[in-house]
Amino acid sequence: MHITSSRPSPMTNLLRSALLLLSLVLAPLVTAAQSSAPERSRENFMVVVRESMGANRAEDAFSPTGKFKAKLADGREVEMEMASWEFIGDTHIRFVFDGPQMMINATPQDLERLGIKSVEEALALALSNIKRVYGEPEAAPWEGGLMQVSGKSPDLNSSYFLDRAYWQSLLKAHPEGLVVSVAKRGGLLYVPASDGNAVERLKRGVAYLHASSGRLRVSSALYLFKDGKWSVFQSPVKQ
Repeated sequence: MHITSSRPSPMTNLLRSALLLLSLVLAPLVTAAQSSAPERSRENFMVVVRESMGANRAEDAFSPTGKFKAKLADGREVEMEMASWEFIGDTHIRFVFDGPQMMINATPQDLERLGIKSVEEALALALSNIKRVYGEPEAAPWEGGLMQVSGKSPDLNSSYFLDRAYWQSLLKAHPEGLVVSVAKRGGLLYVPASDGNAVERLKRGVAYLHASSGRLRVSSALYLFKDGKWSVFQSPVKQ
């Protein structure tokens, strides 16, 4: 897959609006904090998982978000594009540069400058950096039979959702599959699909976990990881 984005489908409208709002909110903050803005280098290149409100994609695949237009305060209209891809269910991924005080969004031009030629290559580099800086994902008992996956940064725990090798390693003990919730940035949970009671608890609780997480929320869906692939186990809450 080439970095250059294709024309977005109608389903991307809500995501584009969210990205537009994000860019308008962050722009003055970045301008006011140039001294603390992170460098745009391969060493601090990372990835985050974010919500695509209203979406419910069935495919375990990445689709470029594409370009969108933003209207400035003086009335001028500018075209913008972030290094972001729609993913599965109501999620999308966004590449960022991490710093001590803030993160800034990467652009397709950043990926080209860094010699990154595909979303798969970008993911590999981003996850490698996350694990180098914030540690390998580790699972610990949470409550009600659920397991919580985390590293050293709660804001990036949800990024381990994208670490397919990690989930594949868990399938050795649970070949029946894993039911996974990524309701908020610091709340990546899973339970073996064979544990019916825990699965039911997760099915009943994911909407509350998502809705109560405010600006940190990610996905109201549940996902099944099995045979090396993701599928939507329980659809996102309609909004």
